[in-house]
Formats: sequence, C-alpha cells, structure tokens
Amino acid sequence: MFKRKCKITFITHGATVHTMDGILSDSGKFPKLNDVGEEEIEKVCEYLSNRGVHYDKIYTSPSARCIQSAQIVAKLFKKRTTTIDLPQRNLGEWTGQSFIDIYDKYGSDAIMQTPKGGESINDFNKRVQGIIDKLVEENQGNRIIVVTTPDVVQAAIALTLNLTQENQYKSLIKTGSLTQISYFVDDWSSIIYSDYVPL
Repeated sequence: MFKRKCKITFITHGATVHTMDGILSDSGKFPKLNDVGEEEIEKVCEYLSNRGVHYDKIYTSPSARCIQSAQIVAKLFKKRTTTIDLPQRNLGEWTGQSFIDIYDKYGSDAIMQTPKGGESINDFNKRVQGIIDKLVEENQGNRIIVVTTPDVVQAAIALTLNLTQENQYKSLIKTGSLTQISYFVDDWSSIIYSDYVPL
C-alpha cells in the first residue's frame, strides 16, 4: 500500500481583466479579481464546503489575484493564509503583451522560448519543484490548499507525469479551477483530478 505524505489541492486564482484579454502579467500588485473572478472563487468555495473536507493550511502565491482568491477561501475555513515564494514564470520582456502577439511573433515555438530578462521553462520547473518538495516535507500527513497561477499548476502536473517541456502547456488549466495531487513516500506522486471547474 502506498503511504501518502501530503495531499495538495491547487486552486487557480479567479479571472482578472488581464486573463480575460489574454495579457501576460506577473505583477504582484495588479490586476486584482474582476466580478467574474470573484464569482469563480465563490463557486470553488461552495464546492469545497459541500465536500466537507478538512484542510490543515492554506498557502498562496504572492500576486494580488492569488492573495485575494486565497483570502476568500480562507474565510470559508476560518484560517489564515501563508504567502509562499511561488510566483508565476518570470516572462521578462513579454510582460504586458498578449498571447496572440507572442504567438504571431514566434509561432508554435513560442512556448519553448525564454523571453529576454525572463525565466526558462527548465528553471521555472526546478523552482516549482523545490517549493512543492518543501511544502510536502513541512506538511506530512496534511491536506493543504495552494492558491496559485495556472502555469504553476501546469508545472506541477508536468513534474508528476514526467511530461516533456513541449507537452507541459497542453494541460489546460483555467482560472477558478481545482487540481489535486497526492504526494507519497519514495518521491512518488499521483494526480487525483485536474482543471475541475465547479458549476
């Protein structure tokens, strides 16, 4: 029988004006959730409440949209949030541009590019893996929530499934969605579900 060390429910932040317009942004202060984003997180809370599962801790990435989403979730469980050093991938000079503009410039190879002043996918994945490893070690036997960005969840999935970097972004992760991964002894992990959006 596999011995579980920690179960992480990743929750992606709610929608913002940037996510709805396809704008790449890694600002820590802007944008915050819009009305659609708040509604998405309220639906996440309703889903979690109906499940009746206890969560030991709630962590959040440092961006305003993640912190705001995490605070809504934390209110449900009457818990405090802990901000962790898990921002989305540093996009360098691409910050503020749209997905369409980047795709028009680089075509299908855009995913594999490292923007000037930005972070490679390999370095990003190593950073995400390091934080996840730390969370798992600090929360053995716990169920925790991590409110973060879609690309962090894509990285967590890719690391669990040993996906190539070319295939990493083929996992569609929407705003206001839940992905759950169990982490076991012997550095083994398993995806329970991904990109679940409560109706």
